[in-house]
Amino acid sequence: MHRAYTWIATICMTVCTSCQERPAQSVSPVENGSGSPLPILVGHIDPLARGQTPFGESAENGLKLAILERNQRNGIKGRKIELESIDDHGSEEEAAEAAVRLVSQHHVSVIFGEVASRRSFAMAPIADANRTPMIAIGATEPKVTLNGDKTRPYVFRACFADPFQGAVMAQFARNKLKVGKAAILRAAGNDYSEGLARSFARRFNELGGQIVADESFKAGDEDFKRQLTGIQAQKPDTIFVPGYYTDVAVIARQARAFGLRQPFLGGDGWDSAKLFELAQGALDGSFFSEHYAPSDPSPAVQDFIARYKAAFGTTPDALAVLGYEAGELAFDAMNRASDLTGPAIRDALEQTKDLKGVTGTIRFDAHHDAVKSVVVIRVGGNRGDYAASIEP
Repeated sequence: MHRAYTWIATICMTVCTSCQERPAQSVSPVENGSGSPLPILVGHIDPLARGQTPFGESAENGLKLAILERNQRNGIKGRKIELESIDDHGSEEEAAEAAVRLVSQHHVSVIFGEVASRRSFAMAPIADANRTPMIAIGATEPKVTLNGDKTRPYVFRACFADPFQGAVMAQFARNKLKVGKAAILRAAGNDYSEGLARSFARRFNELGGQIVADESFKAGDEDFKRQLTGIQAQKPDTIFVPGYYTDVAVIARQARAFGLRQPFLGGDGWDSAKLFELAQGALDGSFFSEHYAPSDPSPAVQDFIARYKAAFGTTPDALAVLGYEAGELAFDAMNRASDLTGPAIRDALEQTKDLKGVTGTIRFDAHHDAVKSVVVIRVGGNRGDYAASIEP
């Protein structure tokens, strides 16, 4: 076992030694004979303090809106939902400790979080060990829901996994852009980039396209002349660059200076306001995948934006949408579950079929990954605008 995770195993063993099976909760338990149903407690773990990162706060706001709206519809089985949130300060160890507190002290029915994959890794064994369903909000690394080659029984995710983006962008390239030849420029040794590149190549070939060049770079490189020379010689119709916005912007500027005019394609690692500033127009006419776009004209999206603005005074970002959808997935399953024990909620989550989310319908696959539409963003004029929604 990797030394960095020995403390996770220790925490899991400590909790499992002392935990006992909790009895099934009745539909309307009452407190002290007062006739008032006890609330259902759910937990959320993320970096939540202002100034740390906006992602955790956005996810929490989306989750809070889902709770507010569900409670206005009489909650779950006639009981209100209450939220217990813990700030993990961006620490894997604190995320694991927070998960222990939520299951052993607060006895939450569901854990929400994290927005980051590594901290979700830290939480996942604790959710499994205590038979408490966990829904990761923004953790896109495929291994989050896996224990080796087996699906973690109690861990789900509200976002799509990284390889899913690559396959969908290949579908977009072939079916929407009608391109026949593609080049790939991937970040060597980066799991995110490598995963998207593999899934893009596999799906592009399945759809009858041809990968004519597959080059790699190291994150932080500043000179891409060798890779761009190799790509230029093969004359692709498009170039798939599954990296992060800092590297992508440099690559695009050098490619345009080099004479390459093809559109670039990428994943959600491009998503940053800084992308447009750094690219200086070099990515105009290019496309990347994302979970959501505020400019999506869909009535469901625009209605959600209006409700979110009314509650929080700002336009929701992708993590706010994912936080909201994580809540909706959990509450829908809890309402359908035979009781509110972990196994019953888990079974209901697995049976989720075509839940109406903000950006489309959602279900879970065999690995507990969300299967949902992917939004494609078109870059132009120093901004990114909604281009299409691609169904899986």
